[in-house]
Amino acid sequence: MVQPIAFGPHRDDAALGTMSRSRRREKIKGVSPVDAILRLEGLTKRYGNHVAVDELSFDVPRGSIFGLLGPNGAGKTTTIRMVMRIILPDAGKVFLDGDPVDDDRRRLIGYLPEERGLYRKMKILDHLVFLGTTRGVPSHEARKRASAWLERFDLGTWADHKVEDLSKGMQQKVQLIGTILHRPRLLILDEPFSGLDPINTRQLKDLLIAMREEGVTVVLSTHVLPQVDELCDHICLINRARPILVGALDDVRARYGGNTWEVAGAFTAADLQKLAFVSAVHKLGERILVELTPDTAPRELLAGLLQLGNVETFGRFVPDLENIFIRAVEEDRRHVA
Repeated sequence: MVQPIAFGPHRDDAALGTMSRSRRREKIKGVSPVDAILRLEGLTKRYGNHVAVDELSFDVPRGSIFGLLGPNGAGKTTTIRMVMRIILPDAGKVFLDGDPVDDDRRRLIGYLPEERGLYRKMKILDHLVFLGTTRGVPSHEARKRASAWLERFDLGTWADHKVEDLSKGMQQKVQLIGTILHRPRLLILDEPFSGLDPINTRQLKDLLIAMREEGVTVVLSTHVLPQVDELCDHICLINRARPILVGALDDVRARYGGNTWEVAGAFTAADLQKLAFVSAVHKLGERILVELTPDTAPRELLAGLLQLGNVETFGRFVPDLENIFIRAVEEDRRHVA
């Protein structure tokens, strides 16, 4: 029988420092150094005349799922590689729980790179035991944990097969197990959903949410924005090597939603455009988005709608992350132009 799997570190694992459960689970609106498990200060990387990352600074709140986003070539993977000291920055610093990240402390992080790397001729369970021991887990304990995770991911019957016998999605799950086997308090996952079918994608999402509940912090880099919308509570959006949007996702949504309201009823877009306090009207299927002038209260709009006829829908418009992503990047490009 498979024993319940602990996500966070045991007392005997390498520790980043003690902290109370209430502190780990604290919901943070504005990130400060006190509650950040990972901090980047002025991180910069150049390749000749090309600036790959330009004075990047942000804090990752403890116990959060943090989305690191940006267009292709924005500098996300370079940033992650600097955090993991795969490449060294030209300027700036990285702190893990308040202390600079060095070659020893980076081993406290669970890192799943975008470029997967498993030894194809090794047996799966042996491979996981090897990965666990390289991160300080005793061999017998690594074998126990790996067996439990293989069962959880429906790979128990494949334990004695070679890596090369697995499909791409199954190999992805094995590499993920290797990433979390030493029970890190910080996970950095670069495109972790690549190669996973919908069932395994859902399983991974549920796992990340469960790990957050146990106080594990996750940095998630992905191009699949609906997954970020579903999972993340904080984000950093990078464009042209610089951060252009950082903060709690709820605050970002509120900022980009502005004074915009979603309405439907016995009126047309043309009717709404005649209202003095309406600055713009947009059709969204059967619904209508109404942008109000900055100083207009929503009750004024509701009163105006009721004069026009029956009101079926009235609520603040909350933009999805794809909408925010496109708007933020386009605004940044216009600013440069």
